[in-house]
Amino acid sequence: MAEGFGPVLGARGAGGPVEGAEPEDGDDYGAAVKEPIRVLVVDDHALFRRGLEIVLAQEEDIEVVGEAGDGAEAVDKAADLLPDIVLMDVRMPRRGGIEACTSIKEVAPSARIIMLTISDEEADLYDAIKAGATGYLLKEISTDEVSTAIRAVADGQSQISPSMAAKLLTEFKSMIQRTDERRLVPAPRLTERELEVLKLVATGMNNRDIAKELFISENTVKNHVRNILEKLQLHSRMEAVVYAMREKILEIR
Repeated sequence: MAEGFGPVLGARGAGGPVEGAEPEDGDDYGAAVKEPIRVLVVDDHALFRRGLEIVLAQEEDIEVVGEAGDGAEAVDKAADLLPDIVLMDVRMPRRGGIEACTSIKEVAPSARIIMLTISDEEADLYDAIKAGATGYLLKEISTDEVSTAIRAVADGQSQISPSMAAKLLTEFKSMIQRTDERRLVPAPRLTERELEVLKLVATGMNNRDIAKELFISENTVKNHVRNILEKLQLHSRMEAVVYAMREKILEIR
């Protein structure tokens, strides 16, 4: 599809060793026979899904193995297909992409999730990252950039649209500044249960999953989270996790 991808396609694509030929010293055919990146496309607009399939079908090193129209279907398809990459919208009927993200990581742990969306809301970006997404791209990007992002994420990198990355950096700078302003104030003491809840929040778990993990009600979890934010004088779950790690209240391994 895009000029300049020759070396990448050659590394993954067709054209393995000649049958019966012995590899010469120093030859490495591992890349030549490497399997294509298996992609699951998730979006509630069938026309958009079809367009992505057509575009990605031109890439020799990428294979669309399935599609889904909402988050609930995406979880089922991910469990069956075990894709390498899930390319998913944020806002969909029945079950949104962010909510589905956590479940997909449970049924297909090796899958990496890229959010491809029109939503440029900071809250969606933060929630997607907390839920386990590796990429967050706006649909304004070119088709070439989609395939490039898929390759990058498949190779273990993170991908965020520049405008969203700028918002993320601004928010983190603001969080660090607010934390620095509080450094002279002794860190509030959290109860053992509050520390347990905070640690699970840091892993990206939602209130329902935390309640199941700790065998308590979802309302109790909400109360603990509210108490944590009040004690730390913070406004969001992400701020609480970053603050707790910086103040060594919480250590995630």
